[in-house]
Amino acid sequence: MQFDAIVVGSGITGGWAAKELTQAGLKVLMIERGREIVHGEYETELKDPWQMPLRGSGDADLYAREYPVQMLNRQFNEYTQGHFVNDKDNPYSTAPDSQFNWLRSYQLGGRSLTWGRQSYRWSDYDFIANKRDGHGTDWPIRYADLAPWYDKVEEFIGVSGAAEGLPQLPDGKFQPAMALNVVEQHVRRQVADKFGRCLTIGRTANLTVAKTEEGRSECQNRAICARGCSFGAYFSTQSSTLPAAKATGNLTVVTDAIVEAVDYDAKTNRVTGVRYVNTKDGTRGSATARMVFLNAGAFNSVHLLLNSRSEAMPNGLANASGVLGTQIMDHANTLSTIALFPQFNGRTTFGNRPTGVVVARYRNMDAMDGVGHTRGYSYQGGALQSNWGAGKREAGVGEALKTRLHTPGMWRMVLVAFADCVPRDSNRLTLDPVKTDRFGIPQLQIQFAFGKEEQAALAQAKADAAEMMTAAGGNVIMGSDQPGTGGMAIHEMGGARMGHDPKTSVLNKWSQVHDVPNLFVTDGAQMASSACQNPSLTYMALTARACDAAVKMLREGKI
Repeated sequence: MQFDAIVVGSGITGGWAAKELTQAGLKVLMIERGREIVHGEYETELKDPWQMPLRGSGDADLYAREYPVQMLNRQFNEYTQGHFVNDKDNPYSTAPDSQFNWLRSYQLGGRSLTWGRQSYRWSDYDFIANKRDGHGTDWPIRYADLAPWYDKVEEFIGVSGAAEGLPQLPDGKFQPAMALNVVEQHVRRQVADKFGRCLTIGRTANLTVAKTEEGRSECQNRAICARGCSFGAYFSTQSSTLPAAKATGNLTVVTDAIVEAVDYDAKTNRVTGVRYVNTKDGTRGSATARMVFLNAGAFNSVHLLLNSRSEAMPNGLANASGVLGTQIMDHANTLSTIALFPQFNGRTTFGNRPTGVVVARYRNMDAMDGVGHTRGYSYQGGALQSNWGAGKREAGVGEALKTRLHTPGMWRMVLVAFADCVPRDSNRLTLDPVKTDRFGIPQLQIQFAFGKEEQAALAQAKADAAEMMTAAGGNVIMGSDQPGTGGMAIHEMGGARMGHDPKTSVLNKWSQVHDVPNLFVTDGAQMASSACQNPSLTYMALTARACDAAVKMLREGKI
């Protein structure tokens, strides 16, 4: 069957591409390498610990063998293991002297079922960063180009948050914000009064007002989102974009199929479709279309382009520039501080709010005040109360336990820094020259290391965090300035960057391949810089914008 468009991947951007293209009247094939998961049929979503074979904690030895990378992710447990990749079955390699933990979710919906839902706009401080300090290549767009698409995405997915009027963290189309707890309210006031900085509630794709016309209810405040949400309270492909695409009657979905190559016709300088492998039986198939959107996830999309080598393009499809695979990024993050606030003992909080707080970026904006770095950082975290207080030692065991269960525990506040990652040619993706997966596809090799800029940013972030917590009356008990291993922010991006010049970039301002006009890459691979905000909202806005442009080009006969 001939399609108007093929969308490779069904995650956050794949769902948006399918929705936008089908609603424009195009016949679309969505291909997903993972299994089908039907909305509302999340196996462990509402199960209590006593209903789980291992009471929800899981077998640490088994996980260490089968899911060594996922064990480092705090959302990975017996409830959620089915939503994460088994690395033994889906191998990748790292270059010598490199470390990178690649956390993946191969299933219908991809990581939209497991993401942290933090949804922040970028600003012109982010889009001009490369041009200003000379790292990487200049973005071919600015905030004004993306602002209406941010509006569109936020209104559709539902983002709760508080307007703050910050140029570095633009406000959006928000649902009512979730509430700060008593300690966070106190710290917010102190940080503003003493430092002129903004602590605000996390902007999260969890509904606080139901979207009943779409069958989505408001958030239940359970904070077990990575299990899947049959209420549709958080945005996922299954709860939002996939139903909208299916409603058009224009969507065909194929799961359990790894796309191994995009087919290219050198005579017409067009891609013609894709080739894929059925993961259940190993058989191979193909599909054709007038254009192709790659939304397999940043590294997988680059992997696919590199593996789509041909006589006409021996170094990979869309790689006339020679920069395909370079300048990959992930946020440098670390636990900057933990502080105790004993003065709030006895004060309680209720519910299990599925978001934290954010301290917006304040370095290297109008004044370049970073020590040893030219980019920004922000913090995420929040104030937490331990589950119970301390029982009296002189009491009997039963009485002590009763006392603990009925006594509010200690308040502590955590700030985790997320620092901008400088784009570097040395951080790159290549095809492993020897290793393949079980289907004979070359493994992706990752070469990555943080540099002196990220180290300097996190050192300053640690000092700043301690200063803010102390000024707010907190007792700082620890902090770190060392970045986690690459990949642990789960914000991998870059490798097929957008840019003005075809000689130094892979994509133009429409997320369209410079070399091949009917091929688009609209996931994280297109990013030319990382900013310090979570990137998913920007991915979605760029995807919606690219789809609008692609449909117009198709109708005008330009692709």
